Amino acid sequence: MDDMAIRKQPYNDGLGPVFGIIGGKWKAVILWELSDGAVRFGALKRRIPRISEKMLIQQLREMEADGLVHREMFHQVPPRVDYSLTRLGASLNDALTPLCEWGKQNLQGHPVADETRD
Repeated sequence: MDDMAIRKQPYNDGLGPVFGIIGGKWKAVILWELSDGAVRFGALKRRIPRISEKMLIQQLREMEADGLVHREMFHQVPPRVDYSLTRLGASLNDALTPLCEWGKQNLQGHPVADETRD
């Protein structure tokens, strides 16, 4: 298949939907931060200091709706909410690991890499 034929292919079988689910600046970061297990909302916010609380809530809601994140509410005082990866979220995180390694190897010193540092 030549380059022109590849460019004409619709990407609705895999790549397009993946980017639809993890599109934006924060979802892949949130997936990564949840990779070690359940995390309380406040701890997650501290792990990603540059994200606003409003944006974190919005991203978590979208990820929950997409089946990537599980939200568990504990009815106690004070209220507690834990977030964890679903099986689908964990498998997506596994798929993103090589992409992360590629970024480490190829984007050091790149202006985009410098923008994302805390």
